[in-house]
Amino acid sequence: MEVSTHGRAGFATQANALFRKSLTYQKRNRTQNLCLLITPLVIVGFFATVEHYMRTLTESSESLRSMEVRNPVPWPPALKIPPDAKRMAEKMFPPVSIENPSDMDRLVLATPAPLFQSNYLVDVAFQPDSPSPLYYLQTKCKANSSFPYPTGKEVKCVEGLKLWRNSSSEINKEVYKGNGANKQNKIDNNFGAALDFSNTNKANFNVILWSEPSRAESAFSFNFSRLPRLVNMASNVYLQALQGSGTQILFEFMKEVPTTLRISASLSEIVDLFLRMTTFGLLLFPVTVLVTLIVYEKEKNLRIMMKMHGLRDTAYWSITYIYCLFVSLLFVQFFLIAGKLSGLYFFTKNDYIVQSMFYFVHVNWQISFAFVIAALVPTVKTAQVVCSTFMMLCCVIAFYVVTKFFESSDFSSKTIVLVEMFPGFALYRGVYEFQKYASFARSGAGVGMQWKNLNDPGNGLKTAMAIMMVEWKVMLLLAYYLDQVVSTGSGRTKSPLYFLHCLRRKPKFQQQNMQRYTSQLSSSNDHSDVAQERQKVEQLMQEGSTSHTAICDNIKKIYPGRDGNPAKAAVRGLSLALAKSECFGMLGPNGAGKTSFISMMIGLTDPTSGTAYIEGLDITTSMDDVYTCMGVCPQFDLLWETLTGREHLYFYGRLKNLKGSVLTRAVEEALKDVNLFHGGIADKHSGKYSGGMKRRLSVAISLIGDPKIVYLDEPSTGLDPASRNSLWNVVKHAKKNRTILLTTHSMEEAEALCDRLGVFVDGALRCLKARYGGYFIFTMTTVQGNDTEVEDMVLKLCNNANKTYHLGGTQKFELPKHEVRLADIFQLVEDAKSRFPVQAWALADTTLEDVFIKVTCQAQAVSSDE
Repeated sequence: MEVSTHGRAGFATQANALFRKSLTYQKRNRTQNLCLLITPLVIVGFFATVEHYMRTLTESSESLRSMEVRNPVPWPPALKIPPDAKRMAEKMFPPVSIENPSDMDRLVLATPAPLFQSNYLVDVAFQPDSPSPLYYLQTKCKANSSFPYPTGKEVKCVEGLKLWRNSSSEINKEVYKGNGANKQNKIDNNFGAALDFSNTNKANFNVILWSEPSRAESAFSFNFSRLPRLVNMASNVYLQALQGSGTQILFEFMKEVPTTLRISASLSEIVDLFLRMTTFGLLLFPVTVLVTLIVYEKEKNLRIMMKMHGLRDTAYWSITYIYCLFVSLLFVQFFLIAGKLSGLYFFTKNDYIVQSMFYFVHVNWQISFAFVIAALVPTVKTAQVVCSTFMMLCCVIAFYVVTKFFESSDFSSKTIVLVEMFPGFALYRGVYEFQKYASFARSGAGVGMQWKNLNDPGNGLKTAMAIMMVEWKVMLLLAYYLDQVVSTGSGRTKSPLYFLHCLRRKPKFQQQNMQRYTSQLSSSNDHSDVAQERQKVEQLMQEGSTSHTAICDNIKKIYPGRDGNPAKAAVRGLSLALAKSECFGMLGPNGAGKTSFISMMIGLTDPTSGTAYIEGLDITTSMDDVYTCMGVCPQFDLLWETLTGREHLYFYGRLKNLKGSVLTRAVEEALKDVNLFHGGIADKHSGKYSGGMKRRLSVAISLIGDPKIVYLDEPSTGLDPASRNSLWNVVKHAKKNRTILLTTHSMEEAEALCDRLGVFVDGALRCLKARYGGYFIFTMTTVQGNDTEVEDMVLKLCNNANKTYHLGGTQKFELPKHEVRLADIFQLVEDAKSRFPVQAWALADTTLEDVFIKVTCQAQAVSSDE
């Protein structure tokens, strides 16, 4: 592979690499993306079809279009009075203990503003299940009175309180302050009505009335008018002033004229209700898609794979945000265009620019909210369950609870703002306002939501947008923070107060070395070669030398005990120095701690104590910088199945700052080296590769870009002999310019590739091959009875000979190479043959398999003794 001189990739370079990869990946997933964009078209089309069908049905059928009311029901004339908690004077309608009225000829029925209103039911004050009580006004409430009209609920007597003001301007001022639509005042709805008699005299009856406007409260457009009773009260006051208290105009009930009621409007209102709730749920739906996209890369370890090859968090989150914004805006525009084309009032009556601006703010809020959820959940299934549950709960709570907050005057503006601050409810407030203004426009009471309407009293759209804008920024910061400190598969986590570490003064490199040197004690159990390696590391650390690519300084990993089990020491103080252009092989049985060691080195887990330095960079404090100079071939292939092998190498090459012809040449050479270039294999999706082809691609990814150190975790697993030999040649060539740390179970691979070998057992480095490899294995088989004589002859030849096997007449001895000569061994055999029958003999060098088995058995024996 070509060695290129290139610097560290900047933000723009990495962002460009990730953008190209993401664009290609999403092109291959066009079916999923198309389904997402078609969803609003289908939903809007469905509602347009339903509304058109219902309109056609009602217009074609007279029985469905109207309802005859031949005998209207009489009902008492009523006044609208404020609820108990919001009246101007507490004594105006005090708590009532007297139930029976007197002076029935002066009866006035009054009701406070409903606690919960509904556009599809008659005035709640006249419903048996309404929480609002009914009152009737009397000059003096007396006991044992009765109310002549059936109401189906309790009717309370209250005594009226007359408040006098000197001028109409004072009345105007106080009525304005008390109006519920005036948000500048904390007291709302505190006047039931007001009357101005200043222009009235004996010859002229001229009175001004202040009252809340009458509104259609039912599905059939009934208007419970409150003005007739006020006119009757004013008229009686004038007559009594002229003629005395005995003069009055009786006003016992009101009655609608027989008519035919049209019900087509009510059906449209029902469609509007379901359209509002569906729109709310539809606009929350992309959250699930975005969270799934982010969590998928984290669950499959693709995110950490990119990070280990140098991709910085800022580039990753920026490009991910831009992609999510693009997809979400497309989704919203498809939604708005479909609504315009469908002719639904929700879309056609409200200004397109106002809707687009509101949805733009919502889309950014939605992305930041998706980032927060993605930082907290580890798997795609969990993310989908969390998002689906959130969406359903929001819809249910909004329909049954939040709507009542918006429609009732019993809740202050501050309370409503607090409700809207809950994720999702500010969006619902906006949808609610759009639907409300569209309904007004359809009935001829307005033109829909326009820019000028944002300042209307009671319009909550502007407040909802402000809330979402604030939450958008806050949640972006929160998502980035959680991604750094919460362990859900995005790599090594940081301290919850990591942002304060920049205020701490870091000790100088030499101070760190001296502190480590004076506090570290060598293990008494280390063998000579392991102890020498430890001393070498201590010397390098004391000198502050950077001559070695990697220096592991007494690094440890201890997993805490759980469920009553003791703590597990996975790595027991490993000290190791890896020189440049060296391939170090790590052998060991399963569970020896090799994976734990590699995980610390590549930034997946934190060391419990100790540290390691890569090119002088501390992995505990500068891992982001370490990522830029390392390559990783993980034990399991981490690939995008819809990307080709060539696209993978282009992506990782760009992350390593390869550009132009250098990048193209490096990619082609890498494909040729791992035998993936010819036959169109390089341009096939990696999901169609065999296991061996994926393995070779992973090795090529780890080597591209000239990393200073490469971690190969069982690189030849699943390869046929020819591909394996070809891969070994690639690794042999690559180690000339970089340090390679290789883990393997193949003794043949270790001997073929590694300059040094270490056997890792029970969390500790037990030996280097040189110590166990300096022996001859001498075996001799004779008839029984000559065993002692054979042993004496061997010990005479070599005093340090070690008998390792004896069964029957067969004995096996280890002979240190530096104490014997081959000629002396052959002479011993000739002497033995002249003295007694020798059935067989053999002389062999120590194999790596012999070393591995011997070290493992000895280590396990020591562990069992402990």
